[in-house]
Amino acid sequence: MTFKELLGKQMLFFDGATGTQLQARGLKPGDLPESWNFTHPEIVEAVHRDYLEAGANIVKTNTFGANPIKLKESGLDCQKTIKAAVEIAKRACSGQKNKFVALDLGPTGKLLAPYGDLPFEEAVAAYSEMVRCGVAAGADLILIETMSDTYEIKAAILAAKENCHLPICVTMTFDEGGKLLTGATVEAAAILCEGLGVDAVGFNCGLGPAQIGKLLPQMLAAVNLPIIINPNAGLPVEKNGKTCFEVEPEEYAELMYNLAQQGVSVMGGCCGTTPAHIAAMIAKCKNLQPGGWRDCKLTAVSSYGKAVQLGADPIIIGERINPTGKKRLKEALAAQDMDYVCRLGLEQINSGAHILDVNVGTPGIDEPAMLAKAIPALQAVTDTPLQIDTSNYEAMEKALRLYNGKPMLNSVSGKEESLNKVLPLAKKYGAVLVALCLDDNGIPNSAAGRIAIAEKIIARAAEFGIAKCNIVVDPLALTISTGAENAAIACEVIRTMKERGINTVMGVSNISFGLPGREAVNSTFFTMALQAGLSCGIINPQSKPMLDAFYGFRALSGLDAGCKEYVRHYADAPKAAATMVSEMGLYDAIVKGLTEASRKAAGVCLQNEKPLDVINKYMIPALDFVGNGFDQKTLFLPQLLMSADAAKAAFEVIREAVGVSETQGETVIIATVRGDIHDIGKNIVKVLLENYGYKVLDLGKDVPVETIVQAAKASGAKVVGLSALMTTTVNAMEETIKALQADGDYKIVVGGAVLTQEYADQIGASHYAPNAVSAVNYVNSVYGK
Repeated sequence: MTFKELLGKQMLFFDGATGTQLQARGLKPGDLPESWNFTHPEIVEAVHRDYLEAGANIVKTNTFGANPIKLKESGLDCQKTIKAAVEIAKRACSGQKNKFVALDLGPTGKLLAPYGDLPFEEAVAAYSEMVRCGVAAGADLILIETMSDTYEIKAAILAAKENCHLPICVTMTFDEGGKLLTGATVEAAAILCEGLGVDAVGFNCGLGPAQIGKLLPQMLAAVNLPIIINPNAGLPVEKNGKTCFEVEPEEYAELMYNLAQQGVSVMGGCCGTTPAHIAAMIAKCKNLQPGGWRDCKLTAVSSYGKAVQLGADPIIIGERINPTGKKRLKEALAAQDMDYVCRLGLEQINSGAHILDVNVGTPGIDEPAMLAKAIPALQAVTDTPLQIDTSNYEAMEKALRLYNGKPMLNSVSGKEESLNKVLPLAKKYGAVLVALCLDDNGIPNSAAGRIAIAEKIIARAAEFGIAKCNIVVDPLALTISTGAENAAIACEVIRTMKERGINTVMGVSNISFGLPGREAVNSTFFTMALQAGLSCGIINPQSKPMLDAFYGFRALSGLDAGCKEYVRHYADAPKAAATMVSEMGLYDAIVKGLTEASRKAAGVCLQNEKPLDVINKYMIPALDFVGNGFDQKTLFLPQLLMSADAAKAAFEVIREAVGVSETQGETVIIATVRGDIHDIGKNIVKVLLENYGYKVLDLGKDVPVETIVQAAKASGAKVVGLSALMTTTVNAMEETIKALQADGDYKIVVGGAVLTQEYADQIGASHYAPNAVSAVNYVNSVYGK
């Protein structure tokens, strides 16, 4: 039988860690595990065989780091490396029943734009090359693992879907608080994967079974898919200079047994697990019934960071990013002024919008290009989910492809052209789809006629594999100035859809078109629609009457327990109103991550204040605010990096005004140690240090000990920052620290996923930085800032 035929029908088991097994057989710290596909293929095969003999069904190819982006400077060829790895794994599985080879796709080691320097389509292309090679060599399934960025996850999934028909599994690395590196919650990341059509989703690396057990219920509640758990053998600890995992095989098996009974379908191991761990786990769990598929009946959209559920509580969709009747927005679009578009979005979010509608269609605008520019710009400054609003099919596909998360797509109608064009796009990119109650004959004049169109769209969508929970019906409110029954018809459609378990959305203000005093009609109609069961109202969240209706309805209907949200909204209303300004000050522009607004505000400040006063009064406090938010996990990596970019833009204005030398500060050296080719963390630290005025000498990745020591000596730097992500390279960090200490009195700050405070102390580091903000704070303390 195939992997897909067995998935969800019997418990399946992945193997465990590969890197540590190769190390135990002689792989040296800093050597690429993938190189052993050529130099020691018999040992790689022996590792696979050990896991298969332990009872594993699935072995992961030795290709975790075989991405062409990673291999660029290694001398290894991606295609040859993957071909060799798959062939080794297939030899190990040869002749055995129900044994499968998973093509292992790990992260690129780069942050994708707009937060990093790797374009989305380049990431897709890199993963596509890996998939094509793996399929040609005979892999049975695709495993996308150890992922910490939803955008990179999407790139890898699209690459797999567009280049093969193999089953796709995705496992992600969360922190103990249930967040990815880029801030996604378990729910947001999981529904993205399900929307894009993967076959199974789950956890691996970073955490042990006990920690993953706390997050597992969130994923089980969010998606219908079979769940995978491949934990580490506990959290890492350091003993005698080595990274160790203390959960022994029998304890691991017991912990995994407890998790399996909650509804897991596939289990295995990651860092620190051995064939003994896998054997013990399988002996304990092999006869359990897998969780398989569930029916969550969840309608949700997501961004890179969070999910918004539809149906349980009314949702506000902000309508203001739509150029119809908005001269200033039309001008901004013509000038490609994305800062203005972003300000419109941020103002609506500040006023209570849960989702932002994004419509850039206006005469004279290249709508596909403009929408492809607006979507990433908005996602760069907010984690609020977006509704892609266009009737242009080219613009629709471009926006869906670039969107980081599971979007809402407005819209499809009952027209044959619309059904044939939009439904395949919604299926491929996993959108929640707005269904308009109109067809080739127009909008029916009765509720029954509109309901019939809605049912037609739902049935046609099902033919494409789009579940009913991913359809949201728009009854299309028509103005009461041309038909007194129009409000009642819309409410009847909403009521009927609610009875049938289908969510609804509606542009509320259409009801008053052509009338004076529209807000009185709009707010009253909004209350009527909410009472009928409207799931999402597309409204102006900066309209007081509309928000009065919204918060009043929730309080009166019992949805707002203790009227907490009502009280909070009206207590904060004056503060919110005060922030609704057309131009932002420098502090706010940096906090919000608005580059052009920051540049403009810096120029305004310099007209009346000294450069250093501008830095100390506005810029440093803004960076401190964002840094503290990141440290306390109220803000996440995307916001941190966008704020850093905004501050950088302001610094450029100041440098132009006073000269570069006056704003250059003390030198700090940073490097990823020998043998390690991951530089995400290092690059983040670099950006933040530069924005605090330091001169950063970035030596890059895979840097020899001697190079770091020579650079420190030549530059006169007091502080050296060292990064290592892989367990195979932490020894190189210790060597580097010893060499630096022998050469001079340097303050050495270390960071990376495998490091701990205990290990940092043991190897003689001056400071352990669990994140970029901690590193910057330490450097500031060294230099007395």
